[in-house]
Amino acid sequence: MLVTSVRRAVPVFGLAAFVVGCAVGPDFMRPSAPETKDYEAGGMPQPDVPEPTETQQRFAVGKKISNDWWQLFHSSRLESVLEEAIAGSQTLAAAKATLAQAQQGVLQAAGALYPQVDLAAGAQRQRVNFAAIGEPVEGPIINLFNIGPTVSYSVDVFGRYRRQVEEQQALAEYQAWELDAAYLTLTGNAATQAFQIASVRAQIAAVQTIIADDERNLGLVQTELRAGEATQIDVQSAQSQLAADRTLLPPLRQQLSVARHALSVLSGRAPGDWMPPDFDLAEFTLPEDLPVSLPSELVRQRPDILAAEAQLHAASAAVGVATAQLYPSIDLTASFEQFATKPSKLFVPASSVFDLAGNLVAPIFHGGTLRAQKKAAVDAFDGAYATYRQTVLTSFGQVADSLQALSHDAELLEAEHRALDSAEANLRLTRTTYSYGNVGILQVLDAQRLAEQARLGYVRAQAQRYLDTVELLTAMGGGWWQSQDQTALAVTPGKAPR
Repeated sequence: MLVTSVRRAVPVFGLAAFVVGCAVGPDFMRPSAPETKDYEAGGMPQPDVPEPTETQQRFAVGKKISNDWWQLFHSSRLESVLEEAIAGSQTLAAAKATLAQAQQGVLQAAGALYPQVDLAAGAQRQRVNFAAIGEPVEGPIINLFNIGPTVSYSVDVFGRYRRQVEEQQALAEYQAWELDAAYLTLTGNAATQAFQIASVRAQIAAVQTIIADDERNLGLVQTELRAGEATQIDVQSAQSQLAADRTLLPPLRQQLSVARHALSVLSGRAPGDWMPPDFDLAEFTLPEDLPVSLPSELVRQRPDILAAEAQLHAASAAVGVATAQLYPSIDLTASFEQFATKPSKLFVPASSVFDLAGNLVAPIFHGGTLRAQKKAAVDAFDGAYATYRQTVLTSFGQVADSLQALSHDAELLEAEHRALDSAEANLRLTRTTYSYGNVGILQVLDAQRLAEQARLGYVRAQAQRYLDTVELLTAMGGGWWQSQDQTALAVTPGKAPR
């Protein structure tokens, strides 16, 4: 009997499914790709270095970026550190948990599209009060037992619940892109810190060479002073130079410590538990062909742009939810229960009671609340659309900055290379002239200092090319889509709300 009565209710809910119409409100349509063709008004710059001894870099427009883009630098230690960072990052772990939470939110919202079935059971004991109807007889004590299912269903005629599911799907999609953005940020920051370690170590080595030369010069001047060929002023000048150059080391050592600590934290480890490798610039290979995506492709690649697009989708669905609240709602309920004074008499035909009901509620007057909610949702969509456009513009600006940085790096490296060659040639000539007694020791010190400063500048220029190459690869989106399964949900084309 219980099964039979439930089956009787099924046609009612089946009929409700046919009543369901199209969801009100706007259907989302992805923003079209921008018409911008170039990142620079004057055309794309080139990072070529005229000096033949330096690595020549070229922008390869339209070339795909490898997912593991850090492999372009051909460093096994860098690849190992990046793998450890990806595996141990707590930021990625938090982003994954947030995504899982958002996906459960989709399932939670989708539950409203289905009938809600519950089972109710109860037992009560009471005395019948005959005195209430004027009878002096003492009423009997009776027991009453009941059990049975109840079914309720909200007919989604105007698509309120479907829009809520769509909104939650878009928010889950947003969290998926946020996870990809966290992955890109993590790998970019880890690679940057690795190159920073290599850069600072190279600068420390250069400064230590400078200090060693200063110490030798001081010893040479002191020897000449004893021979009567130098003055106390010469000695004081050499001592001052040595003291000044020694002040360069502590800040560089601090930078090295900060980079090491940062890379440890990015790898999910405490600085006291793990120290990253001592990277050297010589172990890296500077990529020659730098992939550059077209602007129309970039908006489909960068996680931050896709995350802003997902937020725009969620705002569009919220407009549909607010619109549906302006229309009537229909609720259907059905129940089948067994009532008996003894448990043994349950589940018999005579104890069966069933109920079918429908309820329609149409909003008439709410003081303007519902229309204000819809207007607020449309305003929120407009704000999300502006945020999306700004995100696209910001990304284009970052790519343009990276392109120009690499071009300027090439110019700087060429200039530093010429300055180093000139300073070293001047130093050799000055030392030769000094050996013939034609110049004093101060001229040698000045020439040596110019050469040492040029060498330090050259090291910094070399390191900057690696750092800006990482910036460009991450600005392009890092190529994550080449191998990872795209976790974001599909976007349904349609119309944007207005």
